Amino acid sequence: MEVEWKNVPAAIWRRYRQGLRPVEAPDPIRWEDLHGIDTQKEKLAHNTERFLAGKPANHALLWGSRGTGKSSLVKALLNRYRHQGLRVIEVDKEDLVHLPEIVDGIRQRPERFIIYCDDLSFGDGDPAYKPLKSVLEGSIELPPENVRVYATSNRRHLMPEYFSDNRNTTMEDGEIHPSEAVEEQISLSDRFGLWLSFYPFREAVYLEAVDALFPDVQDREALHREALQFALARGGRSGRTAQQFYRMRSGEIR
Repeated sequence: MEVEWKNVPAAIWRRYRQGLRPVEAPDPIRWEDLHGIDTQKEKLAHNTERFLAGKPANHALLWGSRGTGKSSLVKALLNRYRHQGLRVIEVDKEDLVHLPEIVDGIRQRPERFIIYCDDLSFGDGDPAYKPLKSVLEGSIELPPENVRVYATSNRRHLMPEYFSDNRNTTMEDGEIHPSEAVEEQISLSDRFGLWLSFYPFREAVYLEAVDALFPDVQDREALHREALQFALARGGRSGRTAQQFYRMRSGEIR
């Protein structure tokens, strides 16, 4: 199925049909809905605006704690820049083998494409990262100028890191030489020129996100008390936790 990119802002690769499916109902999350990650928003927006303007721009790796807004930031980015020609193609890790084929189909398009890989990570001996490497830096053919990869992950280097890997690190003439295993871990993530780190929310930032979701509540003290109890039960403070608290108590707290 051919995607009409002039009118379609996003698509998802479906392996069973070996093609792209247009996204008919994109997540409506807005840029201003995201709280507590202002620095990450600013840096990703700057990189994306350079990309849209045809200037040099980096691939981006958004890594860190779960529920802290990594995926939401990419979705909000699409809503913010879709009318400026930004398009997003979501590809699961299992489908990265099809990435060169996907890129071939959009290489000559006038739109600017983000290949979006959510929750990306690789296990030991996993060959799926090899097609990704070719898109990030090219092979015998240069990578397309109108494509960038934005990936989210809980792992900084996308691959498992073991304590034993560091045992093979050596020092010669005062210089540290990482082991082959460490070099392999770093070689993939190093191809992402923009790293954005996400951490669990501080209490004040978490409550700021809660306040934004409950703008009409009068008793802020009671709201904050319940929100903190909910976060404690969930085992962490994050934007996702604030959203889950909102879904549970919206319309019930005055």
